[in-house]
Amino acid sequence: MNEIHASLGLAAIWINGIVGLWGVAMYRRYTAPKPFYWAVGVAIAALLTQVLLGVVVMSAEDVDPGNQHVFYGVVIAMTFAFAYIYRAQFRKRPALYYGLLLLFTMGLGIRGIQTFGVNF
Repeated sequence: MNEIHASLGLAAIWINGIVGLWGVAMYRRYTAPKPFYWAVGVAIAALLTQVLLGVVVMSAEDVDPGNQHVFYGVVIAMTFAFAYIYRAQFRKRPALYYGLLLLFTMGLGIRGIQTFGVNF
C-alpha cells in the first residue's frame, strides 16, 4: 500500500497541474465545456484518494510520514472542503476558479512530497 501511495502521488499531482493549466487557459470563458468538469472531478478524486491512502498507510502499516507531510494532506482535504462550500461562487467563472484551485492543490501536493519525514 505504501508503494501505491508513493507512486500514484506524482500522478495525482500531474493530473491536477494539467487540468489546472487547462482551466486557467480558458479564463475568459464564462462556461466551461463538459469534458473540463469531468477532468476536474478526476483530478479532485485523485488527490483525495491519495489523502485517504496516506491515512490507511499511516494507520495500517505504522509508517511515520512526519508532521509536515500529514499537515499538507489535511490542508489538501480542507481546501477541497472549502471549495465545495463555496461552489456557488465558482459558477461565475468555473474554468478560472477550478483551474486556480487545482494549481493550488498541486502546489500543496508537491510541498507534501518534499516534506516527507520532516517534523515541525
